[in-house]
Amino acid sequence: QVQLVESGGGLVQAGGSLRLSCAASGRAFSSDAVGWFRQAPGKEREFVAGMRWSGGQTTYADSVKGRFTISRDYAKNTVYLQMNSLKSEDTAVYYCASKWLRAGIPVLPREIDYWGQGTQVTVSS
Repeated sequence: QVQLVESGGGLVQAGGSLRLSCAASGRAFSSDAVGWFRQAPGKEREFVAGMRWSGGQTTYADSVKGRFTISRDYAKNTVYLQMNSLKSEDTAVYYCASKWLRAGIPVLPREIDYWGQGTQVTVSS
């Protein structure tokens, strides 16, 4: 079992930045993919960014490429999402996610094994 706890959400003006953190407990990540999804009111949960824990390969949704960066800290078993140049359309609840698998990065919510509780990000225009 893996428990994921997000932090770092909040209210920010358009053009600003936030950094989300996701601390994992239960076991250390190894052959896992970790990532972030988001869900805006009235919309389906969507993929934002993902990473292979061991190799560091990353992938991003087209809507956040060049603005968001996913990273990890091995020692802390923690995943981060640095969000820059935020837009009003980035407003959503952001969820940390993980899945143990030998290769690839899941981009569909149904592929995910573990979810955090979510953290609200609100971007004011």
